[in-house]
Amino acid sequence: MAKKSWMERNKKRTELAKKYAEKRAELKAKGDYLGLAKLPRNSSPVRIVNRCRITGRRRAYMRKFGCSRLTFREAALNGLIPGVTKASW
Repeated sequence: MAKKSWMERNKKRTELAKKYAEKRAELKAKGDYLGLAKLPRNSSPVRIVNRCRITGRRRAYMRKFGCSRLTFREAALNGLIPGVTKASW
């Protein structure tokens, strides 16, 4: 499980990105890159990291399911994800 501080930091970044989204779009449309540089770094949506909703793991993240491969495998084997079955041939 990831440290809570990492997950909280990511939440802060998400909130800041939402807060400054309109202003960012406005400055980009004008071409005012000095104004963009003055905004907080964490307000950039590029700095947001995809993390597993359950464990907070950032590697091997599956966008479609919103979790890491390890969590996905456990959930699929327990039958918690509808339509997903273990392959066998």
